[in-house]
Amino acid sequence: MKALEAAGVCKRYGSREVLKNFALSVEEGGFEALMGPSGSGKSTFLHLAAGLLVVDAGEIHVGGADVTKMSDFEAAKFRRRHVGVVFQAFNLLSDKSVRDNILLPVRLDGARPDEARFDSLVDVLGLADKIHSKSEELSGGEQQRVAIARALMARPDVVLADEPTGNLDADSAKGICELLKRLNATERSAILTVTHDPVVAASAKRVHFLKDGAIAATHETLGDPQLVSKLYLECFK
Repeated sequence: MKALEAAGVCKRYGSREVLKNFALSVEEGGFEALMGPSGSGKSTFLHLAAGLLVVDAGEIHVGGADVTKMSDFEAAKFRRRHVGVVFQAFNLLSDKSVRDNILLPVRLDGARPDEARFDSLVDVLGLADKIHSKSEELSGGEQQRVAIARALMARPDVVLADEPTGNLDADSAKGICELLKRLNATERSAILTVTHDPVVAASAKRVHFLKDGAIAATHETLGDPQLVSKLYLECFK
């Protein structure tokens, strides 16, 4: 089974067709990147896959379930249990503690937190000494690690990361890239990250280039940002 599979996806904003017969698949446990120019529809697809937007046509399956057929209520419930979302702007509750932010989806779902899972994640993510701090007291890199912990807490089928290093300095961005690679190797969740940065894309195993509303090319990254940059420029020349 694919962790994520999209076929025939179309999305319009007014008269502008952003995604046109878009298709993409991510294997269970895979780590993929989606690259394209600003406004090409990268983030739009992530929001569609998370059930935060509604498709105009097509299907998107996550863990075998078609999120495009779900109501808003069903999508929200499914997202809390099966989809982890990491946003560029972190989307943390500034007046809440790190612990409260990480456990928010679990509590919204009415479930009892898995304390062993929580302890393991904050340890791996280097947040064990920050769990009682307010998110507004943290650095950008620390806030993004909290967002990643929140996304992973429910052991989702797939983690969707939207420009996860976009608001970080170079050192923090490098740390997040290495962290995502390590988590992909140890967690069962697949990862699809949207980025314009070849360094971020190279942390994934494969990269897909989005052009004119559809995937124009897919390549192995070999962990090489220079290769990703070269292939990207060739695709968009």
